Amino acid sequence: MSKETALIQGYHAHVYYDPETREVAARVREGLAARFQVLLGSWHDNPVGPHPKSMYQVVFSPAQFGQIVPWLMLNREGLDILVHPETDDNVKDHVERCLWLGTKLKVDVRGLGR
Repeated sequence: MSKETALIQGYHAHVYYDPETREVAARVREGLAARFQVLLGSWHDNPVGPHPKSMYQVVFSPAQFGQIVPWLMLNREGLDILVHPETDDNVKDHVERCLWLGTKLKVDVRGLGR
């Protein structure tokens, strides 16, 4: 592990959905739970924190990145997903150090601390 990537403590994937795609999001969630040892966050049916729409969070380790992100690429069923590292800088993690599967949404980081 390089000095730079040693800053990464883990990863979050935020799976976004609308009322009409909640069932799709549930299928993706069930697929993740069946295949991987991940921490699945609560359903947020309304925007919360910096996130512009309904979502749930998936927490996974750096060692799992190579399995989970490709699985999401192939199985996101049209949902938009933000994947970002967990480091000491929440703003950069959500804006500069992230990747998007699907449409890039506007994340409001004004309330995030470093």
